[in-house]
Amino acid sequence: MPGKFFNKPDQDTAERVPPGQYLATGFPILTYGETPQISTQEWEFKVWGLVTPKTLTWSDFMAMPQQEFTADFHCVTRWSKLDIKWRGVKVTDFMKQVEVNPRAVHVMEHCYGGYTTNIAMADFLREENFFAHTLLDEPLPIDHGGPMRLVVPHIYAWKSAKWINGLEFLEHEDLGFWERNGYHTRGEPWAEERYSD
Repeated sequence: MPGKFFNKPDQDTAERVPPGQYLATGFPILTYGETPQISTQEWEFKVWGLVTPKTLTWSDFMAMPQQEFTADFHCVTRWSKLDIKWRGVKVTDFMKQVEVNPRAVHVMEHCYGGYTTNIAMADFLREENFFAHTLLDEPLPIDHGGPMRLVVPHIYAWKSAKWINGLEFLEHEDLGFWERNGYHTRGEPWAEERYSD
């Protein structure tokens, strides 16, 4: 994989790059299926399942506390990019807007275009996770999941769902698109949890 677009980690970055990963010189775009085209005016975000159902608009998200984030990003296809700068809403701040039943232990992320991916509540509720609407001081490009995506830096990036538009709270683990097609149910980069056994 090393070459024009990917480099081996050097001494300064080796400790931050999980096993089997190369550093991307750009920010690759990987998408399965069509790229949804959603304006911020028509975008909405729903929560349902083991939660008080609610629908939020773009304005609702913009009214929440906004923060800058710098995070590393690890793709299951063996590339990583360090120190990406984003802006958005912390998951923990978003969760102050919803009432979740204590029986909920898993979340299914739903997206425009039909993509889904599952995540355990323990992974979802970590302080470093956020909903991103800005990348490198520009509105999040459509190809990178705009107008909004979830970013979960500590697990592989297929869990950082692009074009996100809802969360379903579950009392059991269910499988999303890639998990049904052979990917690991969690996706821990440092343990190379790429595929199911």
